[in-house]
Amino acid sequence: MSRWWNRKVNSQPQLNKQTIKKCPTPTPGQGWDPYSRQTSERLAHILASVSCQNSRLYTEPLVTGEACSPGTSMTRSGQEKCDGPGDATPTADEATDCSPSSLFGKPFDGGKRMEHGGPPHQQQQQQPMATEQAPQHPAMMRLYEVHREVTALGPQVCTFSGLPDDRDYKRLERELTRLLLDVDRVDTEGKAELQGARKRAAQEVEGLLRYLEENARHPSRLAMEELSEEARRLVDRRVVAPQREGGAADIDDELVEALQQLVLRLTQVKTEGRVPLRKARYRALTRLCAVQDVLEGRTPQQTLSLPLSGETHAAVHCINQVMAKVSVARSQLVALLMGLSGRDSCAHLSRLLMEMQVELDALDVSGNAAVRNYRKQVVEEINGLLKHLDLEGEGEDTRRYDLAQNDSIREIEAVRAHVRHLREAVLRHCAPGEPGFRPKAELQGLLTHLDQVDTAKNPCIREARRRAVVEVQAVVTFLDLREALACRRPGPQEHPAHRQVWAVLASLSELQARALGFDGKRADKSYVVLEELLTKQLLALDAVDPCGDDGAKVARKQAVKFAQNILNYLDMKTDEWEY
Repeated sequence: MSRWWNRKVNSQPQLNKQTIKKCPTPTPGQGWDPYSRQTSERLAHILASVSCQNSRLYTEPLVTGEACSPGTSMTRSGQEKCDGPGDATPTADEATDCSPSSLFGKPFDGGKRMEHGGPPHQQQQQQPMATEQAPQHPAMMRLYEVHREVTALGPQVCTFSGLPDDRDYKRLERELTRLLLDVDRVDTEGKAELQGARKRAAQEVEGLLRYLEENARHPSRLAMEELSEEARRLVDRRVVAPQREGGAADIDDELVEALQQLVLRLTQVKTEGRVPLRKARYRALTRLCAVQDVLEGRTPQQTLSLPLSGETHAAVHCINQVMAKVSVARSQLVALLMGLSGRDSCAHLSRLLMEMQVELDALDVSGNAAVRNYRKQVVEEINGLLKHLDLEGEGEDTRRYDLAQNDSIREIEAVRAHVRHLREAVLRHCAPGEPGFRPKAELQGLLTHLDQVDTAKNPCIREARRRAVVEVQAVVTFLDLREALACRRPGPQEHPAHRQVWAVLASLSELQARALGFDGKRADKSYVVLEELLTKQLLALDAVDPCGDDGAKVARKQAVKFAQNILNYLDMKTDEWEY
């Protein structure tokens, strides 16, 4: 042990004479002051030189019988290394040679060079190379420019709701095709990094092109356009064409009902959650509902004794002229909403209606209540037309056509969730022949609550409320039939037809329980089996012979209606309807 220690100690580099000559120490007679600044700098220079030489040796703490003082550790060289906060502050010379704040002779960066792997000296050499590197490769810069253009076109593509024949579609397709060609022309020079970047850029552009084409040619989008075209033909034949020929529009309840059926069919078109399809359906429904509102508002006004005669007041003649203009503007609005007017625009028609309002406001109708009410009615009709003229920007705001954010829809969904909870409780506790769980009063309260939901004449909200009402009524009828079956006491004189109808109703009650608990799709085997069983019960009811008994006829008719309601409920649960 002593031999090894002597060998290690003797191999330690000692302070040489050259080092001492560089920093000659003055004698006390020459003005030696151990606390002077000059003396401290000379000693620090000598210690720094020794420290640089000792840093080449491997040092580790030496465990001996002597305890080291706190903040120090003894090395094999016999020196004490300071670890505490009382380290001496390095001077400028020390910082350039071996600063205590350096690691392996380089400025300490808190260990950042160690986080990326590899030797620290290699990474230290790479850093100045990265900073002094020439600008980005021209191919990469061009790909970055393409990426910025794609980012700008992305929102336009994701919200485009038109058809391939639209001007915006052709513009977007042309821009994306140009970007794709620009990406193909980028020279990668055989570099893997550039090839990967070009591939990713091409995939990004191709994805937008594919998304644009899929939405514009989607079957649901084509179905919306077909329904809109059907509505245009109907309105053109019954309203616009007669007005152009100088005649009167053929507006009646049949026309309003036909438009209502088209609105209902539009609400049933599925969008698969795609924003462009939702937007297209919303715009089509908004315009069709606006036309329906204009026509429905016009129907009762045809029976009024207006306009008033010109002998009543001096302003009546002017009001009559304005009302004639309003009638023409109404037909123009209908044609504009349905896309049947190529010359007019919403802005132009809005200016005309505003001029009519200004003309009416300038009339002096003081002192005559009848004329004042007449003018008020015409002004209200103009305001009713103006509210439909902001449809050019309609649907641009996502909240308008995303009905999941609608307050009425949220209210309806809350009711449906409560009904679902009650239905599960009913099916879980309601056994045949037992009173079980009977939340009929609570279900009736939910029906009242649904009647108070504001639909704002939105066909989608109306359909959502109707479906919620059907769900509540299905549970109520199930409870009613169970109670009727539990209270039934057949007598010996009961008609055979009545007995057969009650037997079918008992089977329908069990099938209705299965229908209420069904939560699958139409392609499921359980759905097909349930539908076949319900159809068999309908055939069994058809086979019942009432034998001229009026009560049996009525009972069979009600049972048939009950079975059909179960089938309709099952279809409604599986038609995958969406807002």
